[in-house]
Amino acid sequence: MAEVEISKMSFEAALAELEQIVARLEGGKVELEESIKIYERGEALRKHCDAKLAEAEARIEKITLSPQGKPTGTTKLDVE
Repeated sequence: MAEVEISKMSFEAALAELEQIVARLEGGKVELEESIKIYERGEALRKHCDAKLAEAEARIEKITLSPQGKPTGTTKLDVE
């Protein structure tokens, strides 16, 4: 099976493949060279997932309310 280009993967697809890689590595039945190869792909997948999460986080807004509880607009969500 051909590897999908990571930059074109959705967050969910990248995470699923990353979980498969972790399971294979934890299983301990992978040859050293293959372990290195899939570890490197796993690291790239992790970075891709982190970037996708950061993009999503930047798009999330918080609804602001008036003292009466009515929506008045939105502001950026402060996640820190």
